Amino acid sequence: MKKLTTALVLGSVLSTSAYAAKWHMPTPYGDGNLPTQIAYGFAEEIKNTTGGDLDITVHSGGSLVQHTEIPRAVKTGQVQMGEVFIGILGNEHPVFKHDNIPFLATSFDDAKKLWEAAKPQVEQQLDKSGMKMLYAVAWPAQSLYTKMPVTKLSDLSGAKMRAYSPSTSRLADLMGTTPTTIQVPDIPQAFSTGIIQAMITSPSTGVDSQAWDYVNYYTDVKAWIPKNIVVVNKRAFRRLDKDTQSAILAAAKNAEALGWEKVAERAASDKAKLAANGMQVSDPSPELLNELQAIGATMIEEWKAEAPKEVGDILTRYQN
Repeated sequence: MKKLTTALVLGSVLSTSAYAAKWHMPTPYGDGNLPTQIAYGFAEEIKNTTGGDLDITVHSGGSLVQHTEIPRAVKTGQVQMGEVFIGILGNEHPVFKHDNIPFLATSFDDAKKLWEAAKPQVEQQLDKSGMKMLYAVAWPAQSLYTKMPVTKLSDLSGAKMRAYSPSTSRLADLMGTTPTTIQVPDIPQAFSTGIIQAMITSPSTGVDSQAWDYVNYYTDVKAWIPKNIVVVNKRAFRRLDKDTQSAILAAAKNAEALGWEKVAERAASDKAKLAANGMQVSDPSPELLNELQAIGATMIEEWKAEAPKEVGDILTRYQN
């Protein structure tokens, strides 16, 4: 029934002209997550500003289109816009890996600076794919979830580590673990059935998936601060009148500003929820932190080698 409903909705999208008042926006995460909440506000602002002339339906939690399929759905016009975790685009071009590199940017101030440095290259690559960047929302810093205490990398030797992007797969390799691709809705079952024994993700994802039901330890390594981006099909956007385009761009600017404002607050509250539900929340040992930082340095060098000019431009802007 779910597949039939999805097919009918996508069919209606395909048969609707770009001037239609009804647009669809799939997102990969549930309603409890900050990026999804911001997406609802973004859609509501556009509806209000346009007097209902453009009504965007947000389909959260991968209910309309699965996460990995959202970019293709936007490119091909199956849906007019969508939200995606930027790191999953890493195989399309290395610039999309910028916020999945461990210890390149671990504070929100540095993450903002890195985003400003990477944005021109990201927009250029999206434009080549027929998409336009609208806004980005940062996640809290990514940290380590395990069933056992971890004070050094050898404690994880041979474990199966959740991966969700090319960069996290490489990280798992360098950590001496086995990368296993698991999307957010499948995390609890993957832990419960032994498919994975560890993951690095945000406190928000931990709360959303009730991590305390399947792991005991949260080590706050703060390895990197990734983002979701919201993109729109370029042709669909260009067919809108100028006032409606302006309404979308204004709402996008407000959404991104709100995301940066709220993410630190959400990080603190979600980490507190992990502890309140019985998880052991701790800072990393100096040995573990040093080992992870060394991996980060390796991944930065590998990243630069993938696209020396584009990555070099990002790092120059970021570090100056």
